[in-house]
Amino acid sequence: MRDRIMEAARLTVQDLGYSGLSFRELAKTVGIKSASIHYYFPTKGALVEAIVRRYIDRYERYLDEVLNDATDRTTVMRRYTDVFRDTLLNGNRMCLAGMLAAERNDLPAEVRTEVVRWGEMNERWIARVLAPGEGDAPEEIRRRAKAIFAAVSGAQMIAHGRDEVAHYTDVIAAYRESGLIP
Repeated sequence: MRDRIMEAARLTVQDLGYSGLSFRELAKTVGIKSASIHYYFPTKGALVEAIVRRYIDRYERYLDEVLNDATDRTTVMRRYTDVFRDTLLNGNRMCLAGMLAAERNDLPAEVRTEVVRWGEMNERWIARVLAPGEGDAPEEIRRRAKAIFAAVSGAQMIAHGRDEVAHYTDVIAAYRESGLIP
């Protein structure tokens, strides 16, 4: 039941954001009483923190697999950007942490911490792609990784706002052509 609650909550937050998540509506979706959700998650903040933490951990494992399996940097980055596109293709959803980042001021501290961790994890991973074998990437690489993460996140947000995945695809193609994204 805990996993069902978390999955339904994740999909809701990806659609409607933190403010759109209601324990009452979530309980209806899952088929339980609202009070039962409180058994697993005493507060909305605790629930969203748990779903973001799980989201990050799963995504980080996936990215590590991509890095270990792919043969070249271009393929690795293509698989990275495809994940953001695939999220849009799933009901025009946004990345969970990206959606929450837009509501930063309304989030409890524990959720804000996880949203920051999401961005830092992505930037570290991209830096590893750009500078393989570098323990701590040089400042220039870290800055470029930040720019790539911002570019991909921004492209997703624009496509989401226009309800048109083609905008994402076009923007990412332009970034590749410019050399920002390998």
